[in-house]
Amino acid sequence: MAEVLALVAAACFALAATLQQKGALGMGDALHSAKSYLQLLKQTWWLLGTVALGAGYIFQAFALGKGQLAVVQSLLVTTIVFALPLGYFLTSQKVVRLEVAAAALVVLGLAAFTLFGNEDTGRDDAPTWEWAVTLAAFGLLAAVLIVLGGRGDLRRKAALFGAAAGVLYALSAAMGKPTADAFESGGLGGMFSDWELYAFAAAAVIAFVVQQISLATGHLASSVATVSVCNPIVSIVIGVIVLEERLSDPTWHKLVAYVGLGIALWGAILITGATEGPKERETAGVDALPAPAPAT
Repeated sequence: MAEVLALVAAACFALAATLQQKGALGMGDALHSAKSYLQLLKQTWWLLGTVALGAGYIFQAFALGKGQLAVVQSLLVTTIVFALPLGYFLTSQKVVRLEVAAAALVVLGLAAFTLFGNEDTGRDDAPTWEWAVTLAAFGLLAAVLIVLGGRGDLRRKAALFGAAAGVLYALSAAMGKPTADAFESGGLGGMFSDWELYAFAAAAVIAFVVQQISLATGHLASSVATVSVCNPIVSIVIGVIVLEERLSDPTWHKLVAYVGLGIALWGAILITGATEGPKERETAGVDALPAPAPAT
């Protein structure tokens, strides 16, 4: 059940990214101030994307409540698979054949991971000092990616800001586990008195803002692909090291599952490298699929 919920969440996140990009296109680097986000609130497409994003969070929360962080977040790699056709039809993103082949790798790899990666042990919370180290380390990583993303062209910015958003989304999902545990044990009072709730909310809000800047560059697949790669990688690291999550025996099942996950991540990285934004369509090669008429 957790796997199905995670896939539904991935589809919602892909739809959200596409619709939000459709609303943000044309604003470019203007997404710096609160005023620019108030302008986005007037964009119908962006608002619809935000609704889809909220639905994705709900499905993701239910999935995390039923499954391991590393497993659920790994399945979110399929976000980029859903985003390719959505971007093609809704925002006239160019899709090359390499991206289609790479998307097939993502699907096949995650199929192997899902079939053979059976959950074993894990915990929903960890000592405060472990969370503090985790938040500091990955928060610093996200900050470095944002700084580097501001020193290049729009495609680089889309990819690195997307990567930073992926790291922050992984932190938010990780903090969602102890937040849900606090709610189950102490109700709303216990949840609101627990510091993990505020870390969860802060990471989610910052990730949201960073992803909007990434999407505004017009490079949908680069943005979504790096989010989809960094999110599960960071989630797996946190799940294994902090939450002590493991897959069940036999050993060859675990080996096949991790190889499948590696193939899926490789496919997502290939999509990042193959992507070209709207401004590059005029110089596209013969391997490009014909772009549809812009959606209205």
